[in-house]
Amino acid sequence: MIEEALTEVEGVRFVPDKPTGSAALVLAGSSGRVDRDRARVLAARGVLTESIRWFGGARQQPGPWEVPIELFLRRIDALAESADRVLVFGTSFGSEAALLAGALSERVDAVVAFAPSDVVWSGVTHEGRVTSHWTLDGQPLPWVPFVDDWEPDDDPPVFRGLYEASRRRFAERIRAATIPVERIPRVVLVAGGDDQVWPAVAQAEAIAATRSQHGLATDLVTDPEAGHRTILPGEAFVEVGIRMRRGGSPAADRRLGETAWEVIQDVLRPGQPSTEMSTASG
Repeated sequence: MIEEALTEVEGVRFVPDKPTGSAALVLAGSSGRVDRDRARVLAARGVLTESIRWFGGARQQPGPWEVPIELFLRRIDALAESADRVLVFGTSFGSEAALLAGALSERVDAVVAFAPSDVVWSGVTHEGRVTSHWTLDGQPLPWVPFVDDWEPDDDPPVFRGLYEASRRRFAERIRAATIPVERIPRVVLVAGGDDQVWPAVAQAEAIAATRSQHGLATDLVTDPEAGHRTILPGEAFVEVGIRMRRGGSPAADRRLGETAWEVIQDVLRPGQPSTEMSTASG
């Protein structure tokens, strides 16, 4: 395969030796980094793949707040010029962006979301200003705030309780902040039952429930012992981001990745239908 550096934004494009007609945009989580490893794994399956830095780069926000969704929509449009199908892969905070981009772009055929969120969460600037993770047309998208008096009981901290408490206290904000996942043709959700960062399985189930209300099936892959990270076959274990407990173990996270990979390979095949029977594993 050929590896090319992107010029419009910090990132990488992998051009496969034997293209299948599918393309993918890969978005990392709260690190905002270029996920070169996952992009490479997908490209090895014949997928034209890009991964970009989505904050912390030149002319970008210094942290995960008020990031323009248009950043991702532009990359989707660029990939669509060279492929028949476009997929978006996102992890954690990146799953919010992936699902939003999939809902807002008619060029996205499927979204694969790891440790997903059904809602947009707040971002807190370095100055302490509370706002949305994302903007559209320059306006912050509705978000669920955090409980401001919450303190972790563990070291390293477990943030799952923060998200659960925030959902309870700001329940009236959830509807407006819910991502319109019913607009996405196909959705694959991958979540670990031991995720200590946020309640990924419950949030994945909320996504599936929303789609079910609109007559849409969802692929949901879980493992009770896996944590926040999913390790796909061929990927290395990487520890990046802020200091926190993420749950799971390398063995369980790899097991979840192997199970998810079976579903993902089906999504990667050209000519797949946009909706299928829902599958659950784990």
